[in-house]
Amino acid sequence: MVQYRTMMNNFEREAMNNFEQNLERLEQLTNNIKRSDISLEEALKNFEEGIKLAKTLEKEIEKIEGKIHILMNQPSIERQEVPQLDLFMGTDNFTGSAGAPEQGTRQ
Repeated sequence: MVQYRTMMNNFEREAMNNFEQNLERLEQLTNNIKRSDISLEEALKNFEEGIKLAKTLEKEIEKIEGKIHILMNQPSIERQEVPQLDLFMGTDNFTGSAGAPEQGTRQ
Protein backbone atom coordinates (compact mmCIF):
# COMPACT_ATOMS: atom_id res chain seq x y z
CA MET A 1 0.00 0.00 0.00
CA VAL A 2 2.88 2.36 0.84
CA GLN A 3 4.49 1.64 -2.54
CA TYR A 4 1.19 2.49 -4.28
CA ARG A 5 0.97 5.79 -2.38
CA THR A 6 4.57 6.59 -3.27
CA MET A 7 3.85 5.86 -6.93
CA MET A 8 0.75 8.07 -6.82
CA ASN A 9 2.65 10.86 -5.09
CA ASN A 10 5.38 10.67 -7.74
CA PHE A 11 2.75 10.61 -10.48
CA GLU A 12 0.90 13.58 -8.96
CA ARG A 13 4.16 15.50 -8.55
CA GLU A 14 5.07 14.85 -12.18
CA ALA A 15 1.58 15.86 -13.31
CA MET A 16 1.87 19.15 -11.37
CA ASN A 17 5.27 19.81 -12.92
CA ASN A 18 3.83 19.19 -16.39
CA PHE A 19 0.88 21.45 -15.58
CA GLU A 20 3.20 24.25 -14.46
CA GLN A 21 5.44 23.80 -17.51
CA ASN A 22 2.41 23.90 -19.82
CA LEU A 23 1.13 27.02 -18.08
CA GLU A 24 4.51 28.73 -18.45
CA ARG A 25 4.60 27.79 -22.15
CA LEU A 26 1.09 29.21 -22.62
CA GLU A 27 2.24 32.46 -21.02
CA GLN A 28 5.25 32.57 -23.36
CA LEU A 29 3.01 32.05 -26.38
CA THR A 30 0.66 34.78 -25.20
CA ASN A 31 3.56 37.20 -24.80
CA ASN A 32 4.92 36.23 -28.24
CA ILE A 33 1.59 36.95 -29.91
CA LYS A 34 1.48 40.40 -28.28
CA ARG A 35 4.86 41.37 -29.74
CA SER A 36 4.73 43.95 -32.48
CA ASP A 37 7.56 42.37 -34.51
CA ILE A 38 5.94 38.91 -34.88
CA SER A 39 4.87 37.74 -38.33
CA LEU A 40 1.27 36.75 -38.93
CA GLU A 41 2.34 33.18 -39.72
CA GLU A 42 4.32 32.86 -36.48
CA ALA A 43 1.48 34.44 -34.48
CA LEU A 44 -0.95 31.89 -35.97
CA LYS A 45 1.37 28.98 -35.05
CA ASN A 46 1.67 30.34 -31.50
CA PHE A 47 -2.10 30.76 -31.33
CA GLU A 48 -2.72 27.16 -32.45
CA GLU A 49 -0.24 25.79 -29.93
CA GLY A 50 -1.77 28.00 -27.24
CA ILE A 51 -5.28 26.70 -27.94
CA LYS A 52 -4.06 23.09 -27.66
CA LEU A 53 -2.27 23.86 -24.41
CA ALA A 54 -5.29 25.69 -23.02
CA LYS A 55 -7.51 22.66 -23.72
CA THR A 56 -4.99 20.34 -22.08
CA LEU A 57 -4.78 22.59 -19.03
CA GLU A 58 -8.57 22.79 -18.84
CA LYS A 59 -8.83 18.98 -18.76
CA GLU A 60 -6.18 18.81 -16.03
CA ILE A 61 -8.02 21.44 -13.99
CA GLU A 62 -11.24 19.44 -14.32
CA LYS A 63 -9.43 16.34 -12.99
CA ILE A 64 -8.07 18.34 -10.06
CA GLU A 65 -11.52 19.80 -9.32
CA GLY A 66 -12.99 16.28 -9.39
CA LYS A 67 -10.38 15.06 -6.94
CA ILE A 68 -11.02 18.04 -4.65
CA HIS A 69 -14.75 17.34 -4.81
CA ILE A 70 -14.15 13.70 -3.82
CA LEU A 71 -11.84 14.70 -0.96
CA MET A 72 -14.25 17.33 0.34
CA ASN A 73 -17.16 14.87 0.37
CA GLN A 74 -15.25 12.01 1.99
CA PRO A 75 -16.32 11.33 5.54
CA SER A 76 -13.58 12.25 7.93
CA ILE A 77 -12.37 9.56 10.30
CA GLU A 78 -12.30 12.14 13.08
CA ARG A 79 -15.94 13.08 12.49
CA GLN A 80 -17.24 9.52 12.52
CA GLU A 81 -18.87 8.63 15.78
CA VAL A 82 -18.89 5.17 17.26
CA PRO A 83 -22.44 3.86 16.99
CA GLN A 84 -24.15 3.41 20.32
CA LEU A 85 -26.11 0.23 20.76
CA ASP A 86 -29.00 0.38 23.22
CA LEU A 87 -28.53 -3.32 23.88
CA PHE A 88 -25.36 -2.63 25.84
CA MET A 89 -26.41 0.56 27.58
CA GLY A 90 -25.99 0.36 31.34
CA THR A 91 -23.41 -2.41 31.25
CA ASP A 92 -20.40 -2.45 33.49
CA ASN A 93 -17.22 -1.84 31.45
CA PHE A 94 -15.25 -4.22 33.68
CA THR A 95 -17.56 -7.25 33.65
CA GLY A 96 -19.65 -6.45 30.61
CA SER A 97 -22.84 -7.18 32.50
CA ALA A 98 -25.60 -5.00 33.78
CA GLY A 99 -25.15 -6.41 37.27
CA ALA A 100 -27.43 -8.66 39.25
CA PRO A 101 -31.10 -8.51 38.41
CA GLU A 102 -33.42 -6.87 40.85
CA GLN A 103 -35.26 -9.30 43.03
CA GLY A 104 -38.43 -10.54 41.43
CA THR A 105 -37.52 -9.42 37.86
CA ARG A 106 -36.05 -11.38 35.03
CA GLN A 107 -33.34 -10.22 32.69
